[in-house]
Amino acid sequence: MSRWLVPPARSPVAPASGPPSFTVVVAAHQAQDTVAAAVLSALRQTLPPHEVVVCDDGSTDRTPDVLAALAAEHPRLVVLTQPNAGASAARNAAVARATGDLVVVLDADDVWDPRRLEELAALAVARPDLDVLTTDAWFVVDGVRRPRTFYDDVVFPVHDQRRALLESNPVLGHAAVRRHRWREVGGADPALAVGEDWDLWLRLVLSGSLVGCVREPLVEYRLRADSLSGDRVTSLKSRVTVLQRAAARADLLPDERPVLEASLRRHALRAERAALERALAEGDGARGAARSLLAVPAVPVPTRLRAAAVLV
Repeated sequence: MSRWLVPPARSPVAPASGPPSFTVVVAAHQAQDTVAAAVLSALRQTLPPHEVVVCDDGSTDRTPDVLAALAAEHPRLVVLTQPNAGASAARNAAVARATGDLVVVLDADDVWDPRRLEELAALAVARPDLDVLTTDAWFVVDGVRRPRTFYDDVVFPVHDQRRALLESNPVLGHAAVRRHRWREVGGADPALAVGEDWDLWLRLVLSGSLVGCVREPLVEYRLRADSLSGDRVTSLKSRVTVLQRAAARADLLPDERPVLEASLRRHALRAERAALERALAEGDGARGAARSLLAVPAVPVPTRLRAAAVLV
C-alpha cells in the first residue's frame, strides 16, 4: 500500500530540489487550556517549522498570557492580536504575516504527531505540483482515542477531485496550502462560521489546484463528547451555503453542474429535515413541524413515528 493518496499528475513532474518551508497558522480564542499543547506540538516537529504564527482572536481569558510566555521561550513563535472576528479572519491575519512556502492550519485545541511536517514535506518534494496536502487524523473524545481514523470513514478522492469536492468535503481541515494560492483565492471566508474549510478547498480545486494526502494519522483531533453533535442544523445549513456559492461560479464544466445541483438538493433536504427534527424535539411549533416533517421524503421511520404521535 502506498504511503500517499495522490491524483495523477497533469504533466511530467520532477521532484523538488529540497523540502519547502512551513508556516503553521493558529487561530486562538478563549484557548488558555489547550493552546500551549497545540503550539508546542508544532514547534517540536522533527522537521521544524519556519515559524508558527498564532493570531489571538480577542480572547478575554488567559490565552494572551499563555502565548506571551511561549513566545518568550520560542523565537520561532509569532503572536498577533485582533478584536474577535472569528477563526477564518484570524487565520487570514496569520497567513498575511506568514513567510513560509506553505501555510499549515492547526486548531488551538488539537495536537500533531512530531513527524507530521516531515511527512508533508516528503510528499511536497515528490509532488511539487500539489497545492494542498493533508494527512489522516485520530479522533480523541474526552481524552480517549477512537479506534477509527478520519479516512477510515471518508474516502479521499484520487481521481476527479473537482467532482468529489462538489459532492462532499473529503479534505481534513489541518491542511498545508501553498501560501500564494491561499492568497490568490482570497483565503478563508470570515462570513462562514462553519464550512469555511470546504469553501476554501472548492475555490482552490475549481481554480486548478490538486490535493494530496499522507495516509498516516498524524493529527489528534480533540473533541468533547458534547461537541460531537454540535449545532447540526447550523452545520448542515452552512453546507448548503457553500454549495450555493459554488453554483454561482462561471468556471464549472458542463457535466459538473448536474452533480452540483444534485448535491445541493441532497444537502438542502438534510438541513431541512434536521431543522424540523429539532423543532419537533424542542416543542417549538411542534404540530407544524410534525406536518412538515411527514411531507419530507426519506425521513427515518422512528422520526416519522414521533411526528405522527405529535399530531395524534
